[in-house]
Amino acid sequence: MSQPQKVMIVDDEPKILRFLRAALTAASYEVIEASGVREAISRAAATRPDLVILDLGLPDGDGLMVVESLRQWTDVPVLILSVRGREADKIAALDAGADDYLVKPFGAGELMARLRAVSRRVVKTEQVTRFECGGLVIDFERRQVTVDGEEIRLTATEYSLLQALALHAGKVLTRRQLLQSVWGPGYDSEAHILRVNISNLRRKLEPDPVQPRYLITEPGVGYRLRAPDMAGEPPEGEGENAAPTVVGDGVG
Repeated sequence: MSQPQKVMIVDDEPKILRFLRAALTAASYEVIEASGVREAISRAAATRPDLVILDLGLPDGDGLMVVESLRQWTDVPVLILSVRGREADKIAALDAGADDYLVKPFGAGELMARLRAVSRRVVKTEQVTRFECGGLVIDFERRQVTVDGEEIRLTATEYSLLQALALHAGKVLTRRQLLQSVWGPGYDSEAHILRVNISNLRRKLEPDPVQPRYLITEPGVGYRLRAPDMAGEPPEGEGENAAPTVVGDGVG
């Protein structure tokens, strides 16, 4: 039997901790807890978690300090849970190295879907030869893209953009990250180039570009390519069986 994944929760709100502990334990995760920046950095080094759920407002500092410390030695997926919903806060966390950002209050179902999505990043990109999500298939070795079995012709730039998103499927990539990855330094402010190419990709890949199935916009922040294990799920907050929300009443 395989060992359960270890998830480290970094939060000082008792209500949130109780909920996360119960939800994660029920989903067969092993839970590790920390309530501050220094404790989180120390416990991460000692326990080597597989996933980290991190609040930003901690008693002894900003949660971004934890992200920056982790990124010096590990690529462990980090999911931010915070009441800070401003675009600037999301962008700062993602640029610092976080993999995803979920604003409190949040639904239990969405939390688990986000965890599954960011955990897929554990696979090394050099080992990835193929990406599949619903009808979308990307063959990295052949540089071939198909949708429902039909080959899609992409420009070199469109392919590079799709590849960058696919290698981090489920992870929000900021506009700055995508511009630097695909176009290189000096293009940080050229957001219109990114918008045009995203629009072109949607026109070629999506059954309905107005309601995209694969290329998801994170308003004001950037884009994500839907991860394979989220392909059949309804958009966030929809569906008749939507999970109840958890009220976050702290300042993180």
